[in-house]
Amino acid sequence: MPFNFKKTDIPEIILIEPRIFSDNRGVFLEIYKQSEFKRYGLEKPFCQVNHSRSKKNVLRGLHYQLAPQAQAKLVHVVSGEIFDVGVDLRRHSATYGQWVGEILSCQNRKMLYIPEGFAHGFCVLSDIAEVIYHCTAEYSQAHEQGVIWSDNLLNIQWPIKNPVLSDKDMVLPSLAQAEHNF
Repeated sequence: MPFNFKKTDIPEIILIEPRIFSDNRGVFLEIYKQSEFKRYGLEKPFCQVNHSRSKKNVLRGLHYQLAPQAQAKLVHVVSGEIFDVGVDLRRHSATYGQWVGEILSCQNRKMLYIPEGFAHGFCVLSDIAEVIYHCTAEYSQAHEQGVIWSDNLLNIQWPIKNPVLSDKDMVLPSLAQAEHNF
């Protein structure tokens, strides 16, 4: 089996460790294999792949899209290291408003699957990080939403101080004020 799927403290967020094949030439690993993901119950196909390159202390997020354009994401790092976060926005969930954070890097090659109904964000711990994330729905500006990274109710323990934010991310609402329909 090319993947080890592990449930996190929020069982719907899955930490995925790929099997790594290495020899004197380098390494090979599978990022996604439909049959294996389906066997684990992750059946929705990916239809868009995004790539970001960010400098140290950049924080992107917390972002999500409203239904019916909600996205699940498979996040992995091809260069550098990030602290990746998923926040449960499902109002009737026992873990509503809770978060899971994992360090993903090109060294540990771990991936995080963040399902629909969750906000996603990450901060960069290395000098530069390149992140690829596969999405189950295409980007839709009309459905785009977010929650402020520093929401006191969420109390996310970001491992950086004074993050570098986009103008848009600086003015995102708190979870209590954010629109979400999950």
